[in-house]
Amino acid sequence: MTTNKIGLIAGEGKMPVYIAQKAASKGFEVYVAGAKGNAKEEDYKNCARVFQAFRLGQLGAGIRFFRENGVTRVVMAGRVQHTSIFSNLMPDLRGAKFLASLKNMQTKNILSRVMDEFKKDGIEFMNSALFLEDFMPQSGVLSARKPTEEENRVIAFGYKTAKQIAEMDIGLTCVVSQNAVIAVEGMEGTDRCILRAGELYRESAEKKSAVAVVKVARPNQDARYDLPVIGKGTLESLHKAGIGVLAFEAGKTLVLDLEEVIKLADKYKICLAAV
Repeated sequence: MTTNKIGLIAGEGKMPVYIAQKAASKGFEVYVAGAKGNAKEEDYKNCARVFQAFRLGQLGAGIRFFRENGVTRVVMAGRVQHTSIFSNLMPDLRGAKFLASLKNMQTKNILSRVMDEFKKDGIEFMNSALFLEDFMPQSGVLSARKPTEEENRVIAFGYKTAKQIAEMDIGLTCVVSQNAVIAVEGMEGTDRCILRAGELYRESAEKKSAVAVVKVARPNQDARYDLPVIGKGTLESLHKAGIGVLAFEAGKTLVLDLEEVIKLADKYKICLAAV
């Protein structure tokens, strides 16, 4: 990079905080535009030079924030609760024009168009895993518990299913048993999808069959936004749901707090596999 300034468009969760901390430790000045109701200013107290909260839709204000601070490269990271689209959307003039120009409200379309808008003002989006390369495991079983033959078949079926729903921009996660789909991720997010699947599984007559949660990247995933992420909360959700297998796409999924996630998988006897 030719500048020591980096911008961060931050949603909730640990991923944007870790990016800010890593960037600051490497000598970058970090300027955070936080999604109001999702990103918390106190999380960035020791790593951000400036933090400013914006409501969803304040596109013009967000671009001005970075331009006024001399930021030409930004990273987008963290979850934005889908309900914020309904409760926290307050577009400025540029945001309103942008929303009116959209042909659909699919995540991939919206974010790629947002990047185009920033590019008009000389601001480039970087890989959202910037500074977090060590958090993306390659293929292999990370936990002490290995998958059974039946679980391997379920994982393979779930992988194909998850890729299909990811390509349709529905979600990145599915929960499967044998050749049946128990649940797919929608607006509720991964954790709630897992818990919902657990409820359905407990009510099912097929409770003895293997069940797996599978998370993947989109086909031709744009690394600048919405990478698949798992963390300790994901393992806690599996434990609550009574599901013993979590598989994720190797080399494309961020595992936050990797060592702690593996310890938690071993504690709960969950099979954790990068596939």
